[in-house]
Amino acid sequence: MAENWYVAVNPWKRSQDKVAFLQLVNKRKSIRKYSSRPVPREAIERCMEAARLSPSACNSQPWSFIVVDDENLRNKVSEAAFSPPYSLNAFAKAAPVLIAVVTERSKYITLVAGFFRGIQYSLVDVAVACEHLILQATEEGLGTCWLGWFNEKKAKKILNVPRRKKIDIIISMGYPESDEPRERIRRPLSKIRRYNKEGL
Repeated sequence: MAENWYVAVNPWKRSQDKVAFLQLVNKRKSIRKYSSRPVPREAIERCMEAARLSPSACNSQPWSFIVVDDENLRNKVSEAAFSPPYSLNAFAKAAPVLIAVVTERSKYITLVAGFFRGIQYSLVDVAVACEHLILQATEEGLGTCWLGWFNEKKAKKILNVPRRKKIDIIISMGYPESDEPRERIRRPLSKIRRYNKEGL
């Protein structure tokens, strides 16, 4: 309660929080080289909690996560998922943790709305949840990479995921081999943002 009061009456604290979040977002990057250092379950659980708390259309929460941190199972999954023609992501074989993200069924009202709008809201929801997970991983000092190119059929078979469900994303996770900074190539804000009817 005291801390909430402090934040409410101290705009400098709120300003610091805003800067800290932008720093966290800027710190996040796709990591493709991992150290062999094990990832504690406690850190993974905090990442899972961040994903659990993310918003979704009509609160459908159309996701589930399979955390693969057992070495033998991880080797089987990575070998099946990232072998040719999916070897572009073979680097993930060295990650201490793989997280298979299963897209679950949305609520009926969300499916109807998605039909009329031409949007699969469940994929939007899953993407938001994964971003929450990845940002928390960054906060934990972990590196991640969001992967969409893999052999889903083989991965599902090994992980006993029913045929009617989909693994749309696999996230590789581990401590980065190096903290060396890397240039971020992004379009400038002026190219992606406008207010109201500017430039029309």
